[in-house]
Amino acid sequence: MLRHTLFNAKRGLATASPLVIKNARIQASVILSRTPQITRDASPFEQAYFDYREKLERQESIATPTEFYFKKGSVAERRWKQDEQARSEAMKDSAVSLSNAVSQSQATWEKENEGLAGINKADKMERSSKADVENNKQSLDRCLQRTLYLVVKKADAEPWQFPESAVDTSEYLHEAAERTLKEECGAAMDTWFVGRQPIGVYKQASTRGLENGSKTFFMKARVYAGQVKPSKQVSNFAWLTKEELSETLAPEYYKAVKDSLGDI
Repeated sequence: MLRHTLFNAKRGLATASPLVIKNARIQASVILSRTPQITRDASPFEQAYFDYREKLERQESIATPTEFYFKKGSVAERRWKQDEQARSEAMKDSAVSLSNAVSQSQATWEKENEGLAGINKADKMERSSKADVENNKQSLDRCLQRTLYLVVKKADAEPWQFPESAVDTSEYLHEAAERTLKEECGAAMDTWFVGRQPIGVYKQASTRGLENGSKTFFMKARVYAGQVKPSKQVSNFAWLTKEELSETLAPEYYKAVKDSLGDI
């Protein structure tokens, strides 16, 4: 309690004295990311390589003794034989993937045997979520195979940006970043700041009659649980991929941070 009181008192005194160095207001910003939750999609080259390796291994492997693994005349045996036929046909055509051939064979078998489809069936989870279908950019459940970054909008007329605020003369850069994230986005998120050193800087000259320009230092952080609870000064927020950031942020602003963002 005493520490909390002293911190508030410190903030009250520091608010009137923002940190200015060489005619530039120092600001702290947070690049908060959510890491991928599932494996990413394979590239066309990777898919071709995996298919090549799979066909090569099949060509060099010993045939499976079906009489040992499957009861004669059983549903499992019939399904296996249909899958094997699809694999054999795929082996003759280099343009056909073994995985795709088996998937199509299984889909055909289930359609023709609807009454038996539930036997020994393993359901595969969808790679897209409800948030993807609804294009809900405020949800952390979207684009599960990609890294998402938090951006906020202070007012309708202002551009999108990462959470940021001025640094006080009585606090360190990483302290200002942590404070900014809680003040603008609430304390309902479990986050971890990767380090105490900034990973980028954005310089802006004096505008709109301001006496000083600004230097915004970006701190890296990750979110593990929870969700944004925006304050009154934040009118909107979104979780975006790197490609979406390039379309949403101002060009010069994005240029200052793009090398610090992961493509995955």
